[in-house]
Amino acid sequence: MSALLEVDSLAVAYDGMRALQDVSLQADAGSVVALIGANGAGKTSLLRAISGLVRAQQGSIRFDGAEITREPAHRIVRRGIAHVPEGRRVFASATVRDNLLLGAYVDRDPAHRAARLEAAFAAFPILRERLDQRASTLSGGEQQMLAIARGTMSGPRLLMLDEPSLGIAPLLIPQIYAGIAAVAASGTGVLLVEQNVREALRAAHTAYVLQTGRVVMHGPSAELIGHPLVQEAFLGVAVA
Repeated sequence: MSALLEVDSLAVAYDGMRALQDVSLQADAGSVVALIGANGAGKTSLLRAISGLVRAQQGSIRFDGAEITREPAHRIVRRGIAHVPEGRRVFASATVRDNLLLGAYVDRDPAHRAARLEAAFAAFPILRERLDQRASTLSGGEQQMLAIARGTMSGPRLLMLDEPSLGIAPLLIPQIYAGIAAVAASGTGVLLVEQNVREALRAAHTAYVLQTGRVVMHGPSAELIGHPLVQEAFLGVAVA
């Protein structure tokens, strides 16, 4: 049985400069896959290529067995891939309810919307309490929960998250990751870009390490968290 997402030998360039080179990875339904690496390693470029926001120079991207490498972004969304970019980007003047419903624009069936709202509240219970508040009144962590929950409202089979803990108060990060775990437990695949490497590896089933646009290591997260390269480069652990 093939993986939900299959990226094979992908290359992406901006203005002639390679951002990704020969990148391959897989993600399964219901799994959390972490992409870790320093700034400029190519993590965000990979998400943008999968979601159709940048074009691959070579290689292929397959989703649920179908080739999507050359498809436009709006068709990729309709296939079941949602991308929550870095920086939250909620509609500040709109209520939490309206932000969530805007995420369901590809499926206007009232029953589907109601079920997805309930799933969003199950993952992020604070949003139910904030339903009629403007998004601008939420804390940064609550806005991030709203952004992720809005990403689930289209009913994606794959949810891609770019730096979900960036700039978030440490006390709220466990709540965000608990919500991400709940999304995966519902059967949605999660592809996670994160510089908070320790948190990402705790949450993920599998991880890929990117350096200068290439995958240099991958495997079960429980194994990678103990690898000397990961400990020294990303976790601040001196390895003799």
